[in-house]
Amino acid sequence: MTLSRKEFFRQGFLSLGETLLKAGASVRGAQQEPLLRLPLEAGQDKLPVPDGNALARVDNRLCLARNCGCFSCVERCESLAITVVMGEGIRVDEQLCSGCGTCEYVCPMTPKAVTIATRD
Repeated sequence: MTLSRKEFFRQGFLSLGETLLKAGASVRGAQQEPLLRLPLEAGQDKLPVPDGNALARVDNRLCLARNCGCFSCVERCESLAITVVMGEGIRVDEQLCSGCGTCEYVCPMTPKAVTIATRD
């Protein structure tokens, strides 16, 4: 079977369009799912309020922000305590960090590049 160049490109564009439509439908389906929540301990009604004794600690050897541009912790930090240092990773301002733990929760790495520890 021989195809003309015109038919070859037409079929290629049609298959590309079908693929994009399927991907768009799956994204729309994912957006309708409820947002993930932090797990609560048994008998706990709401998330614990940070007591000011906790602080985010970073292991930049594990951090994706150093190389590929993962900014999930930076985007979710409500106290704006996390900044990106190009080529190094992220840095936590101890004065601004509330110790809420959101950065640790959203870190996609295993083991986590950001952990919560007690202040020294």
